[in-house]
Amino acid sequence: MVNNVNKFGFLLINKPPGPTSHDIIDELREITNIRKIGHAGTLDPFASGLLIVAVGREATRQISEFVKLDKKYVARLRLGYVSDTYDRTGVIKDIVNRVNKMVNKVNNLKHPKLSEIKSALQGFLGEQLQVPPMFSAKKVKGKKLYELARAGKEVEREPVKINIYELSLIKYDYPYLTIDAHCSSGTYIRTIAHDIGQRLGIGAYLKELKRTQIGEYELRNAVELKGLTKENFSQFLFLL
Repeated sequence: MVNNVNKFGFLLINKPPGPTSHDIIDELREITNIRKIGHAGTLDPFASGLLIVAVGREATRQISEFVKLDKKYVARLRLGYVSDTYDRTGVIKDIVNRVNKMVNKVNNLKHPKLSEIKSALQGFLGEQLQVPPMFSAKKVKGKKLYELARAGKEVEREPVKINIYELSLIKYDYPYLTIDAHCSSGTYIRTIAHDIGQRLGIGAYLKELKRTQIGEYELRNAVELKGLTKENFSQFLFLL
């Protein structure tokens, strides 16, 4: 164990796609030789970006200071398809081609126009209620929703009040749509992706996600795990 009482605080970690948020914690325990470590808001394995990590008991006691902060993301959607998880990890179905084979070519589903995309994004701004997706870590009666979903069960979920402050277009290159999102804590970006697809009438799922900011803390100031060692990690710690 690290005995230096000054070796506690918070780290801004740039999480790569692949590992779970808990995997990052495990690696940090190896690097720091400190067991008491936690994070302030998980990222799905396929997602990347900013993860705020509390190192040491003193820091983990303050972790709630970060949990309710607003967050910013860059999200890449794939249009014309849907996923049962609302992201690329689920069962993917091709909506456009399937529908177009069933209807007259005159009435087939077409690629949304840029103006339609911008209008749809604007329609999601503001305070609203969002139903948590079944494939999420949120608990209902002590059970994680994704565990129930994997067992083929769907349960009623209480909608949660969220606020979407900004949803702007970065790039539209059908079938891909890249957007900036600034939202309140507790917002599921993959649900927004799914709902955008529904509003456009052609389906969509979340293909890539990067968290770029939590409150005032920015991804550009984060460090990658490969840049941390037992000797230098304390240099990257900060206190509230």
